[in-house]
Order: sequence, then C-alpha cells, then structure tokens
Amino acid sequence: MTQQPPPLPPAHLRDPGDAWVEGPDGQRFWGRFGAAGLLAWHPEAGILLQHRAEWSHHGGTWGLPGGARKLGESAFEAAVREAQEEVGVPDEPLEPLFESVLDLGFWSYTTVAVRVERVFAPIVADAESIGVRWVAIDDVDALPLHPGFAAAWPTLRDRLRAL
Repeated sequence: MTQQPPPLPPAHLRDPGDAWVEGPDGQRFWGRFGAAGLLAWHPEAGILLQHRAEWSHHGGTWGLPGGARKLGESAFEAAVREAQEEVGVPDEPLEPLFESVLDLGFWSYTTVAVRVERVFAPIVADAESIGVRWVAIDDVDALPLHPGFAAAWPTLRDRLRAL
C-alpha cells in the first residue's frame, strides 16, 4: 500500500510560501521563498536526523528536519520552526554556529547549524517523518541520505569537526 501525503489546508489558510518552484530544467523545489533545514548538533550525541516519510520528496531517505520558508521569515526562524513541528526540538536556546546556502538563483536552501546544549528525546511529531534519531557524525554516511543532504554533508561535517 502506497502511503499518501496528508491533504494540504485550503488555499486561503496556507502561507504563500507553501508552493512548488519549478526550475529551468523542470526540477521542482518546495518553498516559494526558499527552504531551510536545522542541523542540530551535540558534541557527544551527534546530529539529529529525520527519516523522511515514503510519500515525501525523496521519501525513505534520511536528512535534516526543515521545509519551506514563510513570507518574511529568516532561514534561522524557518529551520527552528520546522524542526519543532517535525521532530519536537524544544524551545530552549540553541547556539547558532553557521549557515550554509545552496543558491540556485530561482530557489535556495539554507542549512542552519546550531549547537544543542542538552540532548533531548526527539519525536515523530507529524506525518512527514517515519523516524528521528541522534546519529554520530561518523555514522551518517552509512544511512541512505536525501540526495541534497548527501551532497552537502562532507562540507557540513568538516565545518562541525573544525569547531
């Protein structure tokens, strides 16, 4: 049985950022104002990864919690909001470390890296995840990664190790 995505709210209740953007080569990217993901890192626990629901774009892969930026929302605000909605990141202070931007000209994705002071138990908080867990930095490459995250991971990993 193929898992179906949950229905979108009616158009009048959706943020204008919740839409696909089509690139010149026909590829589609989610988020009219771009997208952002949270790279939550704890020195002992590793990084927090989300196992994406099968129905989602590149479903079944592991990546960062994140999603479309809302109108007027910063990448940091979007990444934290999405991580709270998807995997239960608590409201406690997160120490910003760095941002890494993939800018395609017509669409962008910002990885927002933060240091988590206290390890917390992540939860599957919505239908976009089938699992979440802390993964040691050296174990990330063993997972089937979302292609965008897989391409960015070597640079992100090196930046974390340099801290």
